[in-house]
Amino acid sequence: MQATIQWLGNKRFVGHTEYVEGEHSLIMDAPTQFGGKNSAPSPMEVVLAAAGTCASMDVTSILTQARQDIRDCKVSLTSERSKTPPTVFTAIHMHFDIYGKDLSEKQVDRALALTFEKYCSVSIMLAESGAKISWDYMTHRI
Repeated sequence: MQATIQWLGNKRFVGHTEYVEGEHSLIMDAPTQFGGKNSAPSPMEVVLAAAGTCASMDVTSILTQARQDIRDCKVSLTSERSKTPPTVFTAIHMHFDIYGKDLSEKQVDRALALTFEKYCSVSIMLAESGAKISWDYMTHRI
């Protein structure tokens, strides 16, 4: 995996990533309080979104492999950051809304446990850096 970051002026940057199947680009900016124009997500917003996306990818994959009839998954994240620099994440809570037909609570519990104990690289990396990662969920029948 590789990345290059190009300054676009002011506090805007474009990141170009390269990984197995191709290249992708992502624009990032700073909030106005830090001199940016708030025209794109900040790097910390991207990290938070990456944690939720990584966890969701793992949960949906594990449930699909467990032959659960999952139809949708939404995760809402809230976070806390340290008050002094570096203002790292100190806590992240993820609430999953998982939609499907006849979902097994046991399988959902297992999928979440495996996600946060073994598979979600982003969340595990953040936890190892000191962020308290927590989660809960609600299943919805379709």
